[in-house]
Amino acid sequence: MRNTIRQLLAELGEDPSREGLLDTPKRVEKSLRFLTSGYEANIDEALNNALFTVDYNEMVIVKDIDFYSLCEHHLLPFFGRCHVAYIPQGKVLGLSKIPRLVEIFARRLQIQERLTSQIAETLRAKVQPLGVAVVMEAAHLCMSMRGVEKQNSVATTSSMLGVFREDARTRMEFLELIKRPELAERSLKAPLPGLACVTD
Repeated sequence: MRNTIRQLLAELGEDPSREGLLDTPKRVEKSLRFLTSGYEANIDEALNNALFTVDYNEMVIVKDIDFYSLCEHHLLPFFGRCHVAYIPQGKVLGLSKIPRLVEIFARRLQIQERLTSQIAETLRAKVQPLGVAVVMEAAHLCMSMRGVEKQNSVATTSSMLGVFREDARTRMEFLELIKRPELAERSLKAPLPGLACVTD
């Protein structure tokens, strides 16, 4: 990888042997391996059997989870916040495991739409709740630093499974609890609750 990075620096018109760039290939390799460490993570080990039998069937929400990921199209960062909810069906997951799940999938080359779905589908498979909802809001540097160069754009994606897809009131309660009333209104009008939108 380091040789490839040296070659890339040369192709960009730089001198890889100058003082400021001598250790850049090593630093870039270390950085990329950290930012893509989600490929090596084992979901079951990360969740570490943190499923507990509890007589609780109300909504569980973990909101404002910071995340950072790399866009697979340009290898530029996108980052923002993730909000996750589920309604248990006899089992609850340790709360710290939800941000860990977000982190595992974020630390891969991603697109926001797939990242949103992966978190929701994995939570459904591992916990088997009545429903799962995930909303992600992110700024994409591939949109603000290059291309259309819109610095204030935010992309919002959602995945609604189970009762969150089937019951508009449950979906609206979740969106209101994460203080996204505009999405709640939109979801009531939409026949399918999954959404992907960009605001500027």
